Amino acid sequence: QVQLAESGGGLVQAGGSLRLSCTASGRTFSTYTMGWFRQAPGKVREFVAGITWSGDSTYYKDSVKGRFTIARDNAKMLVSLQMNSLTPADTAVYYCAARAFYDIRELAADYRYWGQGTQVTVSS
Repeated sequence: QVQLAESGGGLVQAGGSLRLSCTASGRTFSTYTMGWFRQAPGKVREFVAGITWSGDSTYYKDSVKGRFTIARDNAKMLVSLQMNSLTPADTAVYYCAARAFYDIRELAADYRYWGQGTQVTVSS
C-alpha cells in the first residue's frame, strides 16, 4: 500500500511554470508505476503523464509533450511534474496516482492509489 500527497500547485500567469511534487509513504514505492492526472471543472479526469517504476520509460498526453516533464526519485519516494509554458487550458486539479504494474496506462481506473490533488490555475 502507498499513500500519496501532492504539493506545488498555485496561481501562475500564462507562459509561466510550476513544479508539482508527489510524496509517497510506504516501503514499496519503487514497485509502483506513477501517473499524473488532472480534472477541470465539469470535465472527466484525464491522463497527463506517466513514468514506470524504474523511471526508464515515460509517456505524455499529446498536448503537454515538450512542455511537461515527469521524473521520480525512488530513494526520496518522490515523483514530480515540471510544467512549463502553461496556458489557461492547463487549469485543473492535478492528482498523482500509483499502479502496481510496470506499464503506463491512461485510464484512471487502472490506478489504485490516489492523492488528494493540488489546484493549478493559469491566468490569461
